[in-house]
Amino acid sequence: MRPTFSLGRIAGVRVGVHWSVLLIFGLIAFGLAAGRLPEAHPGHSWAAYALAGLVTAVVFFASLLAHELAHAVVARRNGVPVDDIVLWLLGGATRMRAEAPSPAAELRISGVGPLVSLVLGVGFALLAGALAALSASRLLVESVAWLAGINVLLALFNAIPAAPLDGGRLLRAFLWWRTGDRLRATAGASAAGRIFGWLLVALGVWGFLWTTAFGALWLALVGWFLVVAATQEERQARLRELLSGVAVDETMTRDPETVPAGLTVDRLLADPGYAHGHSALPVTDDGPAGRVLGLMTLDRAGKVPEPGSTTVGEAMRPLSETRVATPGEALVDVLPRLEPGAENRVVVLDGDRLAGIVSPSDVNRTVRWLSTRRSRDGGDHRGHRGRRGRWDRHDRSDH
Repeated sequence: MRPTFSLGRIAGVRVGVHWSVLLIFGLIAFGLAAGRLPEAHPGHSWAAYALAGLVTAVVFFASLLAHELAHAVVARRNGVPVDDIVLWLLGGATRMRAEAPSPAAELRISGVGPLVSLVLGVGFALLAGALAALSASRLLVESVAWLAGINVLLALFNAIPAAPLDGGRLLRAFLWWRTGDRLRATAGASAAGRIFGWLLVALGVWGFLWTTAFGALWLALVGWFLVVAATQEERQARLRELLSGVAVDETMTRDPETVPAGLTVDRLLADPGYAHGHSALPVTDDGPAGRVLGLMTLDRAGKVPEPGSTTVGEAMRPLSETRVATPGEALVDVLPRLEPGAENRVVVLDGDRLAGIVSPSDVNRTVRWLSTRRSRDGGDHRGHRGRRGRWDRHDRSDH
């Protein structure tokens, strides 16, 4: 889930918002302003209801952000790097670059989110009681009470032992601790997630057919998301297990084609030596060492308004915004950074020297090679270092 726009950094973590948040934000604000608030406390102006609904929706999303920030902060304290937090249609997601190092760390990282939501719920409940005792505005009391209830529900729902919910990760931590096998633990938590997800889908469809209430379809949608996410989580765990022990330099395309920063964009597009088969090119300076400055994609080049007077160095994606890795880095730690799209290629740097580039197709070729070898060798894919020649002869048509 890629963010549509960024909120900057909070507690050192990048925070982004997907456009789908606007949909759920509007539904919450409208539902409160046109439904719950006037029904519970009639007689106020439309503007008062609208303001109360908007402010309550904003505070609700701040509560979601606090939930995800708790995950991120505890993850970093347990040695797990965090890429970013993205708020979207069904809540929030904290993207981490690696797995928790132990069941205890998994327990701490996963459990802190529901705990924060529960504390917020209790805090809002106490605040609503205090405001009522002080004879504060009934709309204010009702809004705070709604925030208390929704945060408690959020904590309880996330604590359900089904992946990819926080409770599913707590279940995985327990199974991992009991069996000592993280992959088996992930499979168990994912199976629980699929069962729970299909149950929600069935309940949602049945509820819609029985009552024709569109809220039931929302329940089915949440269930379907859980089924898909739980399945994907198990696949990713199996992929990480297959790629364990594989370094970036055993997968990357070595010595990729580069483009000088001083070249104009129109010459880049006109030269078939650059354009043929390469969707992303590392950009280097004019010095003898060829220091990497960034990444240029054909899509970005095609959008330059004045290619004849714009250099590649001016149009490129700078290195500070480009995904990078080192040759000896574990490939499984790079996977979270590797997403579809030419601009998401991972540039591999050995100090200041360009060592290679990694794309999803590079990883796919390595996975196919390892899967074939595992089938042939009865499941043991280790000891592959020294056979790099097979992996280095890549078709570079996707870079």
